[in-house]
Amino acid sequence: QVQLVESGGGLVQAGGSLRLSCATSVSASSSRAMAWFRQAPGKEREFVAAISRNTITTIYADSVKGRFAISRDNAKSTMYLQLNSLKPEDAAIYYCAVTPVYATVGRTASEYPYWGQGTQVTVSS
Repeated sequence: QVQLVESGGGLVQAGGSLRLSCATSVSASSSRAMAWFRQAPGKEREFVAAISRNTITTIYADSVKGRFAISRDNAKSTMYLQLNSLKPEDAAIYYCAVTPVYATVGRTASEYPYWGQGTQVTVSS
């Protein structure tokens, strides 16, 4: 059974930083691409960043490129998202997600069948 648990969210001032973590129980998580999505109140869930199973490929939404950094530690079955230079519009619930085994990175939620419960990021102006 695939289980994903996010942590690291919180309240931060604009311009500040946070580091989100996503721990997975999946023993074969190193064979899956992983991603972060976010959803603000009243808005659609949107893609933030994704990383391939071998960490070689990373992709980002234009809105976070240059400010956020995705990484993973396959030995710890954990993915991270470093959020820098946070803006009020970055406030949302952040979700981690994984693909089926051996699938490639993608930008659409439908490519990720497994999801965590989310962690709240609040940015004060």
